[in-house]
Amino acid sequence: MFDALERALALISLLRRVLARIAAKDPDLARQIRKAASSIPLNLAEGRERVGRDRAHHYRIALGSTAEVAAALAVAERWGYVEAEDLAEALVAIDRVRAMLWRLTR
Repeated sequence: MFDALERALALISLLRRVLARIAAKDPDLARQIRKAASSIPLNLAEGRERVGRDRAHHYRIALGSTAEVAAALAVAERWGYVEAEDLAEALVAIDRVRAMLWRLTR
């Protein structure tokens, strides 16, 4: 089992309800969050099968996508599409995935 991948997949489950609310107000932002969130486990899975710098490259992409999701959720909150409490659980999961990815890239 690859814990970082499992946690990234769990993050997607946490984002489903929030994304539905964001999509109702801003479909483009929801689409961007969906793409960035999907990029996290996809790059983790691909990186896991690579070696050397290529592996680290995929982990760095996943880390960047994690930052993008966090920023996009902050934008959605600031626009009033969702409330901070709606994002709390997802943001905790993002921080955990981000920490794991940081360690994988170092």
